[in-house]
Amino acid sequence: MKFFAAAALLALASSAQALDVKSHDMIDGATLRTQQVYPDCNGDNVSPQLSWSGAPEGTKSFAVTLYDPDAPPVGFWHWIAFDIPANATGLQRGAGRDPSQLPIGTVQGQNDFQDSGYGGACPPQGSGLHHYRFTVWALDAATLPFDTDVTGSAIDAALKKHALAQATLTAVYQR
Repeated sequence: MKFFAAAALLALASSAQALDVKSHDMIDGATLRTQQVYPDCNGDNVSPQLSWSGAPEGTKSFAVTLYDPDAPPVGFWHWIAFDIPANATGLQRGAGRDPSQLPIGTVQGQNDFQDSGYGGACPPQGSGLHHYRFTVWALDAATLPFDTDVTGSAIDAALKKHALAQATLTAVYQR
């Protein structure tokens, strides 16, 4: 009987939906469009549309980050948005540059361009292929103790501490 109970629990756990992120504006593993590239690299600097599903029970808010681990010397934070309400299921195209399109309560921190909101891809010329990780974090806290001057490196530990789940789309770009 214990075997059947354990098997039932295992089946239930494996059927549970995991956090998933999708975008109409990019494909996992593909090259970013000019639309998502920073103006200094001849782009439009428009954050992509993102949608997510499968948030685990206990999710009280979401965060979205964009990080390039290939940027010397320690990576580059392109976008930090947090305190996204738990009932949100995505962000519209352009929301990272137009706060009026963000769900009420969402806070955007400082990217490494030292600007609030989305800052698109712009790797140094000849530096090779860079990987841009768009991550959605399901968090166990409704708000994080930060404001608009928080940087990616400063919020990273808090995101990891409060993460119930995360899902990432990775796009690439080079100049």
